[in-house]
Amino acid sequence: MIKYEELLKLSQDSEKLTGRQAGRQAGRQAGRQAGRQAGRQAGRQAGRQAGRQAGRQAGRQAGRQAGRQTDRQTDRQTDRQTDRP
Repeated sequence: MIKYEELLKLSQDSEKLTGRQAGRQAGRQAGRQAGRQAGRQAGRQAGRQAGRQAGRQAGRQAGRQAGRQTDRQTDRQTDRQTDRP
């Protein structure tokens, strides 16, 4: 027959094991949570960066377009003035 002390020791050992498992589980959970958070943060950052880049690009494009338009109008006016006797 197993002595009381041996049973107590076995019981304590199994508690340590479940504590270890709970620790692992909590660690995994915290890791997942941190991973999700970092992923969201990186996504937001990338979104902002892409938005800024697209805004700059659109601004440059609009500036070039407006510049060309102005140049054409100036050329037409110059041509009209030159054509007059």
